[in-house]
Amino acid sequence: MNLEELQRAVFEVIRQPLTASEEMRRETLDGRAVENIVDGIIKPNDRLTSFERLEIYNRVYWFRILSALGEDFPGLRAIVGQEKFDRLLTAYLTERPSESFTLRNLGSRLEGWLREHPEFTPKTERLALDMVRLEWADIEAYDAAELPKLSEEDLSKLGQDPRFHLQPYLKLLNLDYPVDDFLLSIRHAEGEEEEQESDIVSNVVLMHAPQAPEKRPPLPKRKKTYLAVHRQEDSVYFKRLDAEKFALLRALEEGKSLSQAIEASVPWSKRPEGVAEKLHDWFANWASLGWFCQPPRGED
Repeated sequence: MNLEELQRAVFEVIRQPLTASEEMRRETLDGRAVENIVDGIIKPNDRLTSFERLEIYNRVYWFRILSALGEDFPGLRAIVGQEKFDRLLTAYLTERPSESFTLRNLGSRLEGWLREHPEFTPKTERLALDMVRLEWADIEAYDAAELPKLSEEDLSKLGQDPRFHLQPYLKLLNLDYPVDDFLLSIRHAEGEEEEQESDIVSNVVLMHAPQAPEKRPPLPKRKKTYLAVHRQEDSVYFKRLDAEKFALLRALEEGKSLSQAIEASVPWSKRPEGVAEKLHDWFANWASLGWFCQPPRGED
């Protein structure tokens, strides 16, 4: 067995989910005896058997990735509850094991997986999906690229019918529920608990997924919500949009020229007086937030 084969064999064992008592399984999910596998890839020592030595890595692996996902998706945990959340994450990570060197990408396929497995979010399927979309957009907005912003001089040189480019970190969400307020309330509640416990856990590595606060806000009721998730000075913010603003930004994101985007998003048949001034104010606000950027190389 060469090094690559050994690494794959070890990973195949440690990515098997733990038992309900947080121990390593005696059989893999496809029915093979784990003890026979581990005897061929790791030696016992004077204190631990081969099985017990690999069990340490199995447990650390699962505690770490569950903890990471628990930190990334507190809103989803609050919606489904701690017990269902634990089962959901275990099932997800079993079907979609990590394929990246960074824990940041663990949740990148969670939305698609939840669409395939609505049984893990009974009676809250749409709400849970909206929350996952928001929480993943939050992650992407935090570390996505930022291109040079358009200056006032740049704006004056765009011509009569320009195509605007939006910052890569700007994420536009068309939601069925106002999950932004719910997520912020959850974070506030968890933040208060962390402050109370900071003297105890500040130097301790958490081995289990963070637990949901005992009291959670009531689940939000269905309400169409348009949201821009964006970054300012290394902090992520949620900005509510009305339907027209969202449609206009979405059209620009899709590559439409300014005139095409306005025509597609503003109901001209019911055009109120002062629509030109309103559009000017919208663009001035978005430009001040830095949402418009220089086109990526090759797209000038």
